[in-house]
Amino acid sequence: MRPTLALCPQDVLRDDQDETILGGVEVRKGTVAAFVANAKLLQSVSPTDPDYEMIRQQLRELAPAVRAVGLLEIFSPRSAEIDDIFTEVT
Repeated sequence: MRPTLALCPQDVLRDDQDETILGGVEVRKGTVAAFVANAKLLQSVSPTDPDYEMIRQQLRELAPAVRAVGLLEIFSPRSAEIDDIFTEVT
């Protein structure tokens, strides 16, 4: 029996690639990092802030790719706001 090998980033996305298709969804390099950065940013602004809805919209656009990567299969959002975004785009 062959042992399971750990994956390296380049096993998922070659160095010369900027995107891949996972589960029928295009996933670009940096998607997860951008989602995390925007999720943190959303937590730091008030819902009355003019940028709040723009940040939420960007999170909605990134959510399908984050789901396609499988992140939600091993991590759960700690924020109800972020959980709601995933519910909205299901």
